[in-house]
This record gives sequence, C-alpha cells and structure tokens, in this order.
Amino acid sequence: MVETVLITGASSGIGLELARVFASQKSNLILTARSQPQLEQVAAELRVASRVQVTVLPCDLSKPGEAELLFAKVEHLGLRVDVLVNNAGFGLYGHFKDTFLGRELEMIQLNIVAVTTLTKLVLPGMVARNHGRILNIASTAAFQAGPLMAVYYATKAYVLHFSEAIANELQGTGVEVTALCPGPTESAFVGNAKLETSKLFHNKKVPTAAKVAREGYNAMMAGKTLKIVGLRNRFYALMARLLPRQLMISAVRQAQDPIR
Repeated sequence: MVETVLITGASSGIGLELARVFASQKSNLILTARSQPQLEQVAAELRVASRVQVTVLPCDLSKPGEAELLFAKVEHLGLRVDVLVNNAGFGLYGHFKDTFLGRELEMIQLNIVAVTTLTKLVLPGMVARNHGRILNIASTAAFQAGPLMAVYYATKAYVLHFSEAIANELQGTGVEVTALCPGPTESAFVGNAKLETSKLFHNKKVPTAAKVAREGYNAMMAGKTLKIVGLRNRFYALMARLLPRQLMISAVRQAQDPIR
C-alpha cells in the first residue's frame, strides 16, 4: 500500500528534508506551509526526482481555524492521511517583557493548537484502519524552562508530553506516535527566531536539517516514542532530569545569553 503523508512546514528546513525522505520511499505527499511558490517548487522537485504524487495546500497554521480548514480540504480531495508530520513551528528570542505578544500568541497557535487539532482530526481514521503514524517535532528545549525563549520552550514541552501521553493511549491500535527532539539545527529557524546573537548558535557547528530528518524518519519507522538527536543532546536531556531545576535554568540562560 502506498502511504500518503501530510507534512506541515514543508517548504524549508526539517520539513523539506522529511518530504524528500518520504518521497524517496515512494510515499505520496500532502505539503503545507504559508508560501505557495516555495511549496510548488518543492513539489516539482519531488515529482521529478521520485515520481510520487504531491498535493500542495498552502495555509497559515498560526491563524485560528486554519488547521480545521486544511483538514477539510484534504477530505474534500478524497485523500487519506496515513502519516502526519507536525513539523511547522517557530521561536522568538528575547526578554518576555519586551517581545511582541501577538507573535507569541501566533507561536502558541502554531506550535500547540495546530499540532493538537491536526492530531485530533487524523486519529479517528487511523484508528479505524488500525494503521497510522504521527511524527511530532518537539525539541531538546522541551526538557527544561528556557529564559530568553520562554514561550518557545514551554510550547515544545507541551509537544513532547502530549506525544508521549497519546502514544501510551494508542497502544494496541496500530497507530504509533513519535516525538523528535533535535537540538540546534542548521535551518531558517535561527534567523526567524532572531537567534543570530545567541551563544547557543554563534559560531557553533550544528547538525543539518537533512541529518535530523533522516534520524526522525528512522525513529518513527522503528516505532520509537522519543528520539533525541545527538549524543550531547541526550546527555543534556538526562541532566535536566537529574540536576536541580534552578541550576538547569541558569545553565540555559547562560547558553542563550547574547554574545557581548
């Protein structure tokens, strides 16, 4: 059976690389992101390279109601979602007292509400067919609080805990849920979050989006509930559970302080 994969945030970064991985495995794709021209370019590339069906459905999942509208379009086209990849998300760097509330509410809408909504909408069909996979892109940010990116870290904690909980609920249904937790990654995320001056990224060698995507795909196919990318990140996640919380929060703050 040829599977159909719905990928959010598919126009760049990890989402784009996941689309390439799934296409290479001959899965048909439904791609969504805000930019239709970028999506059309990705779709054209994948149709030629892998000879798969690619449906482009642009939408802005940071807006209320867009996730429901997206799923309604999928159903109207008669498409079945066998795999859902909740990849779309963004961060915002700076002191919470200074950052723009409207942008943070969009972040919560995208990073939490859209993930929850799409998962809720695809699950009944997956369970009825006794088959399905959901890959939620969380972050190593999920394991502790994050000064200077307070809302982003909190949203990713939600994605991780939500994924682990429903993975447990879905045991025996044929539906598996994987939370992928990459650390800093080479992608447009850094610029979009205005992280260029942060010590976390400044002059640091970080994994490519392609490497993260491949590891996430392999973990999902292996039925893993949690995949942390990189030995160092696995160590930090362990330390977040063992060390006093205030010590970890101070360490994150030090890592994210701007370069002086």
